[in-house]
Amino acid sequence: MDERRTVKVSKYLSKHLRHQPERIGLVLDEGGWVEIDTLIAAASAHGFRFTREELDHVVAANDKKRFAIEGTRIRASQGHSVEVDLGLPPATPPPYLYHGTVDRNLDAIRSEGLRPMNRHDVHLSADRETATRVGARRGRPVVLSVDTGAMHRDGHVFHVSANGVWLTKAVPPQYLRFPEPR
Repeated sequence: MDERRTVKVSKYLSKHLRHQPERIGLVLDEGGWVEIDTLIAAASAHGFRFTREELDHVVAANDKKRFAIEGTRIRASQGHSVEVDLGLPPATPPPYLYHGTVDRNLDAIRSEGLRPMNRHDVHLSADRETATRVGARRGRPVVLSVDTGAMHRDGHVFHVSANGVWLTKAVPPQYLRFPEPR
């Protein structure tokens, strides 16, 4: 399977397993799972065909491990805008995590902190490199350090997804460390 096809199938899966399952007639269970055969049939009925082999390749090849397969079911690992309960237990974060963004968002972040926007949680990375890649999707990246140790001590709850993304409801501005202006 070539890289362009892999990306196309991955984006299709993200759209329908995270944001718009109803668009192709899917109903996710409370944990975000759907039967693989149901997904493939729904996609095909709506003009986007892919095989189980292609699906398995996309899941295995995705560097961010965006999807999880359990038996005959699949789900997105995190990043949903539709209501799901991933069933992730609370976790103790490392002292600092990181968030990638771009300059144009900094004023709002300084005043409001990090908010989940159209998702359920704010996504944080365990390392600067990953946060840099995340920020670079929207332009020239800016990496913020998040004092997650202090947040945790102050009662904020964290979860970590199967693919290592740290999740929390919001990050108030006092826990953020901004880089020096360029």
